[in-house]
Amino acid sequence: MSTPAPLSGVRIIECSALGPAEITAPLIDLGADVIKVEPPQGDYIREMTWPIVEGVSLMHLHVNRGKRSITLDLKTPEGVGILKELCHGADAVVEAMRPGGLARRGVGYDDLKVDNPKIVFCSISGYGMTGPYKDMPSHGVAYDVWAGLVNVARDDEGFAYLPEHPSTGIHAGPLFGALGLLAAIIRARTTGEGSFFEIAQSDASASMDWLRSETWRAYERPDSEVTGNKSDNFERRAPGTAGMQEGVRYQVYEANDGLFVLFMASEQEFWKNFCEGVERLDLFERWPGSKYADHARGNREMQRELQAIFLTKTATEWLEFGNRVNTPIAPINSPRTLLDDPQFKDRFPLFSVEQLGAEQLPTPLKFIGETLPTPSKAPSVGQHTDDVLKDLLGWSPEKINAARESGAFGNTS
Repeated sequence: MSTPAPLSGVRIIECSALGPAEITAPLIDLGADVIKVEPPQGDYIREMTWPIVEGVSLMHLHVNRGKRSITLDLKTPEGVGILKELCHGADAVVEAMRPGGLARRGVGYDDLKVDNPKIVFCSISGYGMTGPYKDMPSHGVAYDVWAGLVNVARDDEGFAYLPEHPSTGIHAGPLFGALGLLAAIIRARTTGEGSFFEIAQSDASASMDWLRSETWRAYERPDSEVTGNKSDNFERRAPGTAGMQEGVRYQVYEANDGLFVLFMASEQEFWKNFCEGVERLDLFERWPGSKYADHARGNREMQRELQAIFLTKTATEWLEFGNRVNTPIAPINSPRTLLDDPQFKDRFPLFSVEQLGAEQLPTPLKFIGETLPTPSKAPSVGQHTDDVLKDLLGWSPEKINAARESGAFGNTS
């Protein structure tokens, strides 16, 4: 008998629109059953962002993979009644839209816990349920610029623009939300008591970048209380990774094939291993450095020596060298080249176009000796309405047809 998926038996009812629907994606990959409740016209995520793959957005194909879609018109008593019935046997409900939308329709936390005291209710939104920005409309990049993660750039004509950058809040928010869902479900199954929690994608973006913001706050204190590293003679660096710009032993170097590698010998042991490996122990004797966290900031003479040394091998040869002599050297990829990296290929066998409609990354979680389920392709609008009502609520075809004729699933005319 095969081992069930880690979250087999967990059921979540999700009322979502656009990117926040990603909150249940990591749970689906682990076996949770997620019912995506959509309005009759559907979630327009299918038409949002690029690329559009055979008429459907990659965003929809990824964040909604593995879900079952049911359409309900929550403006009708019949639609509201069906949602309540679905929530009665569920572990959690996700409101992945502006907060309060479900409560206004009579299916908020206070309404649902009457019939299901163990229900977990999660609201995920842009700016959260409180504060002066709570009602502001927004999109994903807003949370990263709000959190100070993206620097504004200017083109040659002086126009400001957003430079290419990783998206943080729209992914970190759902991940924190998924963690909260699991914690709340475990507690509810233990105590019999449900809960209501919220997560803002903007908060998550700021939380992921805590080192920089907390460093700025720490540096408001006197130098006598908050210093830099011992290796920097306790001089306070610029916050976060900005303080690495003048690094030498921890820096980017070009190999002789035009590719770049990241050299990270900030520990004395790794630095000595490197110098011995390239037969330049004189560099270690001249600049032994401190035991830990010594980037040799601003040492241009050393940097020129290292620049010349790194031009003697290809990037691949440097990776092999670092592994052999035990000194950290890493490849530098772009989002385009990452998928061809041998480490990536070993760890991330992509789901195929045939499986999910576009090549997609699997969950990074690996359960040793187990194979996690392959999610199904993201659903079309209302694809599973009849199946969900039959399988979860035991409805007959006649009852389903009656609900359809009443307008519970939207106008059929």
